[in-house]
Amino acid sequence: MDGHGTLFGTLSGNTREILHKFTVDLPKKHGRGGQSAARFGRLREESRHNYVRKTAELATQLYINTSTSQPNVSGLILAGSADLKTELGQSNIFDPRLQAKILNVVDVSYGGENGFNQAIKLSAEILSNDKFVQEMRLIGKYFEEVSQDTGETIIKHFNKEQEADQRNFHDSATSSVLEIQEKTSLLEWFANEYRKFRCKLEFVTNKSQEGSQFCRGFGGIGGILRYQLDMRSFDELSDEEVYEDSE
Repeated sequence: MDGHGTLFGTLSGNTREILHKFTVDLPKKHGRGGQSAARFGRLREESRHNYVRKTAELATQLYINTSTSQPNVSGLILAGSADLKTELGQSNIFDPRLQAKILNVVDVSYGGENGFNQAIKLSAEILSNDKFVQEMRLIGKYFEEVSQDTGETIIKHFNKEQEADQRNFHDSATSSVLEIQEKTSLLEWFANEYRKFRCKLEFVTNKSQEGSQFCRGFGGIGGILRYQLDMRSFDELSDEEVYEDSE
């Protein structure tokens, strides 16, 4: 909530949903003196009061279950770039059932959806058990490792279109047909094999901004290695050594 409008949303598990949003055009502060300034000031305060009232009423409609007359959320985060959020939370207009659910009041730099995302990040400690925040932290750690260039391994796998292309099943050097020994989905392979490598398997979605970026930029698959791996070390093996190992 700020001087331009209010957005209502929910965070459940790793799903973030925008319930409702509206804009407002509050009168700016009047710089002139005299009776006109006083009259303008009263109009401005009245507009501000009506804005807080509308926000409080919508909060009740959205966050109170009409069947049980109880909040349908486990907690509330009030966020905004001005003091309107504080005024709302302390107002006697704000439903006391919702006041009791306030977990945090945070200052954000943006309004609307960007402010919503920022409020979630700033409340990460309070929401530490929430799946959405855990997912954001996990992908954030992955991006951090990539930016530091601590070592990357790229694993290619076939999508449906690539699987239908028979050229992918021919040796590029000899053009001979490759024999398929086993065929399984990558997801199934991860689920069955990850324990053998003493690694931790995490599934993420594209519901969050970070998750969407991860899916678009990295294809939705990534790994954080325990130690840096220099792939050049594998090139030092001679053909003879590879052959002996394969036997």
